[in-house]
Amino acid sequence: MKGEVNEVKGQVMQTIATLMTTAFGLIAALAWNETIKAFISQLFPTGSGLTGLVVYAILVTVIAVVATILIGRAIAKPAVQEVRIVE
Repeated sequence: MKGEVNEVKGQVMQTIATLMTTAFGLIAALAWNETIKAFISQLFPTGSGLTGLVVYAILVTVIAVVATILIGRAIAKPAVQEVRIVE
């Protein structure tokens, strides 16, 4: 019974850590969102709202794809090589 309690406690702590990490990630993403929007508004004059939005959407998409690929490579498990012992 005590083992089950410790397991549940560990799962709760892991979930809380995941939620906190996700929250900080969201805060960072919102900060970058504002930074990129300000950068795009500097590049394009006020009258080109649609062009700025399209450039913004493309830029954010490219950043998301590159980040996803890099994160995937960083956490990918190396291939397991089978070893056979022959006598």
